[in-house]
Amino acid sequence: MNVLIVHAHPESQSFTAALRDQAVSTLRAQGHQVQVSDLYAMSWNPLASAADFCERENPDYLVYALEQRLGAKKHSLAADIQQELDKLLWADLLILNFPLYWFSAPAILKGWIDRVLVSGVCYGGKRFYDQGGLAGKRALVTVTLGGREHMFGEGAIHGPLEDMLRPILRGTLAYVGMQVLPPFVAWHVPYISQEARQALLDSYHERLQSLSDDLPLQFPKLAQFDDRLYPL
Repeated sequence: MNVLIVHAHPESQSFTAALRDQAVSTLRAQGHQVQVSDLYAMSWNPLASAADFCERENPDYLVYALEQRLGAKKHSLAADIQQELDKLLWADLLILNFPLYWFSAPAILKGWIDRVLVSGVCYGGKRFYDQGGLAGKRALVTVTLGGREHMFGEGAIHGPLEDMLRPILRGTLAYVGMQVLPPFVAWHVPYISQEARQALLDSYHERLQSLSDDLPLQFPKLAQFDDRLYPL
């Protein structure tokens, strides 16, 4: 299996980085091929702009998704985008590894999503959900946060964590056709003991060893809707 880990944390000694390293060692020990895109170390540019295209269909007015389609066809995407897109297409499993910031992903990761999930390749027209351009691939979100588990859920102070991850789990990964595995969550990590951190790493190791047993989350299928996308 080919695995791409997209890692988004500014501190190389963080627990999020330790989870990345655990994933690399566990998966490689199983014989899998692993590539890592460390966005901060790469100084990844998160800004989608006209500079992302070496050639433009309309040089006077930027419609980003349309220019992505042309760029993909003519191989005129910016070099950094093409490099990441090639990794994504190579991968059978995508792992997004990041801390929760303001009930969301870090801006640098959002920028990777904006620029690399290219229209015309990953999605477009009615190529979404089970018909998405990345159908057949799997995705795992690995997230760290400072809150305690009891703070999240129905009736809890912050509400369900699933609501915060919905834009990534459903609106991004499932939308482009991936089978989305249940996320791995490391709770309260800035405040726990080293022993508790090691227990989380051990739990992650076990999870990664049995990914083939994971049942993906359920999302809509196009066959459940008519041509105008009304439910049948």
